[in-house]
Amino acid sequence: MTDLKTKEPDIPAAGRWVSFRSEITLLDCTIRDGGLMNDHAFNDETVKAVYNACVQAGIDYMELGYKGSKKIFSPDEFGRWKFCAEEDIRRIVGENDTSLKLSVMADAERTDYHTDILPKEESVLDMIRVASYIHQIPTALDMIKDAHDKGYETTINLMAVSTVNEHELNEALALLASSEVDVIYLVDSFGALYSEQVQYYMRKYLHYAKSKQKQVGMHAHNNQQLAYANTIEAIVMGANMLDGSMAGLGRGAGNCPIESLLGFLHNPKFHLRPVLQCIQEQIEPLRKDLLWGFDIPYMITGLLNQHPRAAMKFNASKDRGDLAKFFDMMTEEE
Repeated sequence: MTDLKTKEPDIPAAGRWVSFRSEITLLDCTIRDGGLMNDHAFNDETVKAVYNACVQAGIDYMELGYKGSKKIFSPDEFGRWKFCAEEDIRRIVGENDTSLKLSVMADAERTDYHTDILPKEESVLDMIRVASYIHQIPTALDMIKDAHDKGYETTINLMAVSTVNEHELNEALALLASSEVDVIYLVDSFGALYSEQVQYYMRKYLHYAKSKQKQVGMHAHNNQQLAYANTIEAIVMGANMLDGSMAGLGRGAGNCPIESLLGFLHNPKFHLRPVLQCIQEQIEPLRKDLLWGFDIPYMITGLLNQHPRAAMKFNASKDRGDLAKFFDMMTEEE
């Protein structure tokens, strides 16, 4: 007869998740990445609702939009969250007397960062996130130093790494790890990565980052419906800063849904209900016009490791729905 006192019980896999990594932080990029679907023209009500939900949910950072150059992007064509003027931010958050930290993204070569990013003591912002392609690393390094010297936390989002050769990537990571940046992000720009590739890149990023006491983050796109799974893979490998957006709202196929991460992480400081309420009242009503989320043309660009701009253009054309035509067009180009 089995000795019930000594037999180890069968514990469901989910039951083993009884602890959490306190060092993991969540960044909500709903307004910034979602702004790529509506030219950053969110109204104040929506931005305020996302802000309040982030505060109530215990989310660590909220990304409000871009610091875009008005010499490149016309305010007549783009909404205010393309530029994130201090007065616009303060109209939403006041002095932000909360635990939520605020960030904006600054694209290399598309931001007048010396003038448009104020010294920290003059701004309610806490973090500047620099986005850079591999050939823009010299500019990115200067942007990081500028933001750091002004008193901000900094991250670098190195984009389209799935198209970068290993030697160039190693050189870039070495330079970034030696810079003033706080967090180096693995970014799956095209939603093209699989779990094995996430593991490979995370090992590489952590190798360079840890030697210089830097953190590694993860920003995933959902072209192949892998954004959530790949973010979990990054967590397992050691990523400590995670991006997500409400209902996955973001460019094209969208991002990792932050509501999924809130449920997964089991940190008692996080609260899911405020985010669900915001999704219900503010985000989902936008879907009929913004049309983000998994879609077969986005899947095809992900499979081909291509920027989703072709899928976005196709989805806005009269041929939308002719999936075979889009597939033929994309594979003929290959």
